[in-house]
Amino acid sequence: MTDRARRAVRPVTWPRLTEAVADRLAAADTHDGSPWTRAAVDGAPAARPGQWADDLAEALRLRGRPVRRVSAGGFLRPASLRLEYGHRDPDAYHDLWLDTGALWREVFGPLGPGGTGRILPDLWDPVTDRATRSPYVTLPPGGVLLLDGPLLLGRGFPLDLAVHLRLSPAALARRTPEEERWTLPAFARYEEETRPEETADAVVRVDDPRHPAWTG
Repeated sequence: MTDRARRAVRPVTWPRLTEAVADRLAAADTHDGSPWTRAAVDGAPAARPGQWADDLAEALRLRGRPVRRVSAGGFLRPASLRLEYGHRDPDAYHDLWLDTGALWREVFGPLGPGGTGRILPDLWDPVTDRATRSPYVTLPPGGVLLLDGPLLLGRGFPLDLAVHLRLSPAALARRTPEEERWTLPAFARYEEETRPEETADAVVRVDDPRHPAWTG
């Protein structure tokens, strides 16, 4: 078992958690010398990673750090590719739904060493199955990228900080709507193959969203 897998968790409130992670991001050094800090809030939709990422972004802005929010939901592949194996294929959900190439090209590449900082906040609308046509935006040096979404770890993204919002299998099944429970095998596979509790820099357990606990 790795040191990360052994880490004890302790109770925390959402405001204290937000402040602690914002402080860490505001003071973080990047791992590759990039002038931008790149962070991810990883979690199943039932864990609401986007909601907490919004709170974290606001805390960073109050610290004077420019922030750009990007959601994985804006970088899904077109339906013709996502649904090639049917509308409810958990392996396709795990392997094919996220357009990792587009995220590299439009987000992580421009925020790497020598990058321009000019990124695309979203690319594809999965509801209309059309390009969003959003304009490019520039994140100034010293800014923070906050990416949120499910199944983000283990993809080689150059993250300076990754936080995993963890639900136990029972809590995940309980909090996932009936029409989305076909995705549960994908998250079981993610736990087994990627081991996000070991991969992430910090883990927040959210089985009871009123009483989170984290590894610090």
